[in-house]
Amino acid sequence: MRENAELRMGCSVLSQPRSAPPLIAGLLWSACVLSIGMAAHAADESAPPNIICILADDLGWADLGCYGNTFNESPNIDRLAREGMRFTQFYAGPVCSPTRANLQSGQDQARFGITQHIPGHRRPFARLIDPVVPSHLPLEVETFAERLQAAGYATGYFGKWHLGGAGFGPDRQGWQTVVEARGNVVPPQASGDSQERRTAEFLTEHAIRFVEANKHRPFVMQVSHCAVHIPLTTTPELLAKYQAKPPMPGYPSLPAYAGLLEELDQSVGGIVAAVDAAGLAERTLVLFLSDNGGLEHEQSGRVVTSNQPLRGEKGTLYEGGIRIPAIARFLGHVPAGSVCATPAITTDLHPTFVELASATMPAEQPCDGVSLARLLRDPAASPERDTLYWHLPHYHHSTPAGAIRQGDWKLIEFFEDGTVELYDLGRDSGERTDLADAEPRRADALRTALHQWRQQVGAQMPKPNPTFDPARASQLGSGGESKPKKKKTQPPNRVSNSTT
Repeated sequence: MRENAELRMGCSVLSQPRSAPPLIAGLLWSACVLSIGMAAHAADESAPPNIICILADDLGWADLGCYGNTFNESPNIDRLAREGMRFTQFYAGPVCSPTRANLQSGQDQARFGITQHIPGHRRPFARLIDPVVPSHLPLEVETFAERLQAAGYATGYFGKWHLGGAGFGPDRQGWQTVVEARGNVVPPQASGDSQERRTAEFLTEHAIRFVEANKHRPFVMQVSHCAVHIPLTTTPELLAKYQAKPPMPGYPSLPAYAGLLEELDQSVGGIVAAVDAAGLAERTLVLFLSDNGGLEHEQSGRVVTSNQPLRGEKGTLYEGGIRIPAIARFLGHVPAGSVCATPAITTDLHPTFVELASATMPAEQPCDGVSLARLLRDPAASPERDTLYWHLPHYHHSTPAGAIRQGDWKLIEFFEDGTVELYDLGRDSGERTDLADAEPRRADALRTALHQWRQQVGAQMPKPNPTFDPARASQLGSGGESKPKKKKTQPPNRVSNSTT
């Protein structure tokens, strides 16, 4: 199947030349030209740090070399782990839009009802009617980009947004320089080139230009890749490379998946090379992570990856659906080669970025995350909270459910019948042994805490379906979403005259 990317550009990007140099040539040019002025850009401890967040799509916890995979090749991401901190218990939402919402806002996605991908899908004959998914992140929500822009940062967003269409894009949420893209191929009419482009390479070129254009001032940049989301495609060269490679025992070892992942890895390498060539390595936090757990099965049923030893996949609240790879590099600040086992979640990134930038949090906006700034300096630092929550009131690769993790204990509540499962993740990260019957008091206490949290954040619950039909319960209907509210007037400081 031929795949095209949806692509939108902010007005500041449209002022660029339509043709872009190939990625490798661009990197060599950057290294040669920028190295001349490296001394002028030496680390300044008094300057606020640059922040780069690179977000993969559907990348699983066990897909990278630095997490133990021997079939997929990710040398650039593995290098980040050697030079920085690798998290072993970092979490996201179970699907893409919820994670993107909590990352931008610092609030749990249940507060906005973005508890499923936008626009979601419906199962009209299932036992429960799940809540309608809003069509966008509310414009009233202040993102970390807005907070950092107010503190003097240049802001750039490149890639997949998936938090609203026209009028609700990143350009309306504090991101000044914007290139939106979805899919793993950019067609000629979108890229301005004579032939289609690979999306990872295309986004990388824009990201490198942004770094070069803003190297003399603090900047925050998010690069949200479409890789490794299905449908899986890669270059003929990478496909042939992995077709000739022996598989990894116990892992699907799919050549198209590995090739697409290597494109993602090359992008990370290109961006980091631009940062290093500009002499910004000691002034720039680079954070790499995924938007949810790995998608093990395509719609056809073909197995494309595995989250083992974790249980479950994207769209579930088992560890395989919500535990993600996450790596942070900040030379001279984050200990090189360190491993952090403290549970953290994507909701924490908003307050982390705000603290590192010495910006201010929104006065009247709740924050459900905690800053990881102290943890980045010391992976053994004591956590500032011991409880995490998830809310998935939809049918995805699971029935509607909610979950709570407190210390090493995790409880999942399934909404169709109210049953619960209880796991001791300290001893059973694969969630193989349900201890709900053996630990009834603990299970009840966690269930009560989960219910109280849902009430606190105003989480929407599914309702009994009067048209429930067991024989047709798995049948998909048309997607549903709420209509956008009246758009607020765009503040004048939301668009810059950046030339990147």
